[in-house]
Amino acid sequence: MSRRPISTSEQRANGDVALSLGQQVRNYVLSRIDSGEWPEGSRIPSEAKLVAQLGISRMTIHIALRDLSAEGILLRKQGAGTFVAPRRNQSTFLELRNIHTEIEGRGNQHTTDIIVMETLDCSMTIATEMNIPAGSPVFHAILVHRENDRPVQVEDRYVNMRYAPDFLDQDYTKTTPYEHLMAAGALQEVEHVIQAIPAEEDIAQLLDLRVGEPVLLLRRRTWSRDMIASSVRLSHPGARFSLAGRMTT
Repeated sequence: MSRRPISTSEQRANGDVALSLGQQVRNYVLSRIDSGEWPEGSRIPSEAKLVAQLGISRMTIHIALRDLSAEGILLRKQGAGTFVAPRRNQSTFLELRNIHTEIEGRGNQHTTDIIVMETLDCSMTIATEMNIPAGSPVFHAILVHRENDRPVQVEDRYVNMRYAPDFLDQDYTKTTPYEHLMAAGALQEVEHVIQAIPAEEDIAQLLDLRVGEPVLLLRRRTWSRDMIASSVRLSHPGARFSLAGRMTT
């Protein structure tokens, strides 16, 4: 995964009150990685040292480092510390991004409504998507992600129980399924399918749309540890949302 260059404004993040504290921590870490001050494989300062350097609370620093670890930029090793992860030579067309980080990066507030958290026996359709026998138990979650209290994404996710057996035990008002699943194992493969569709009644209600309004649907499957770890449908209001990707070679 390539990392974007740090802009001049981001390099001044520590003094920019317009940025959230979490974004300031993120920009501080990324600027030192991209400048070469913290090379690949190097151990970064401890959370306690970052607190002393930045004057930002340990909880805020912990969350920012956790997000960067979930994105594959940092590598956290139990009992050893946090290290700069190896760079990938090529990015995918659509990088996997944590919606919490995206919204916070725009200086806005991210909140989550939990609609469904359950275990169910999968239908033939889901079984085919997950490459498991029909009727197999899977975890299922439906969440609504909000930006400044406005719904911007419905996350309808199925998770292989063997991959993340504690998936339903997490508090997704404080973390995201993305973070939890990324921490469970390294990705082997990602598949994206993008569709523009009219909003059906259930999605329209969750996104505060009228039935039939345009919805941008991103369907994603991820592979890890030689299994399909998760299949998710991410629905966005088409009139106020866009997807972008950048390929580097």
